[in-house]
Amino acid sequence: MTAATVKDLGRKGLRATALVIAVTASTALTGYLIGGAAHRVAGNRMAPWILGRAAGICSYLLLVALVLTGLVLSHPHRARLRYPNATARIRLHIALAAFTLVFTVLHIVVLATDKYAGVGWAGAFLPMHAAYRPVATTLGIVALWAGLAAGITAALAGRLPRRLWWPIHKIAALSLVLVWVHGVLAGGDTAALLVMYLATGALVVFAAGSRYMSRTPADRLAELNR
Repeated sequence: MTAATVKDLGRKGLRATALVIAVTASTALTGYLIGGAAHRVAGNRMAPWILGRAAGICSYLLLVALVLTGLVLSHPHRARLRYPNATARIRLHIALAAFTLVFTVLHIVVLATDKYAGVGWAGAFLPMHAAYRPVATTLGIVALWAGLAAGITAALAGRLPRRLWWPIHKIAALSLVLVWVHGVLAGGDTAALLVMYLATGALVVFAAGSRYMSRTPADRLAELNR
């Protein structure tokens, strides 16, 4: 085994260790925050509503991070970014997708089972069936189905031709737009939340502008060939 090989294995080991530490730390932090929130609202009739909204905000922020990493992965100048490497970026993208799904399911289940929320199971999955802000809730439902379509096609990426799954996968951008409007209309009732939605929305628009305005004719030709 050469010195270069040993050095490369050492770097990979350090990256794997760093990834494990990051995942462990994020899991511990998430558990601490959820546990603290549950403790504060214990015995409160509005506890499910508060936890459901908290899960919704977490899923929105995770979706923002998911879309941002997707824009980085498909950016024409992604090769200029040396760290993290392409494999680590893809793994991060997948991990964010999994966490987004988990918090979205938590958001739906908690609000659907809360009799005071005015959502119910029908309102959680069918358009205009929720008593609580039906238009905003419907936008969230459409975003859910669009996000699932994007996720399923990504999972089948290795089995389907790129020309089939890639256009459908881009629905993720539409899902984020719908979730953004859903969040503003259904839960943007405080100044802090409105600032969060405006700031994150502006960040995604900036990243998307950088990704698509950086395309050259050669990039477009390469994409068509793929």
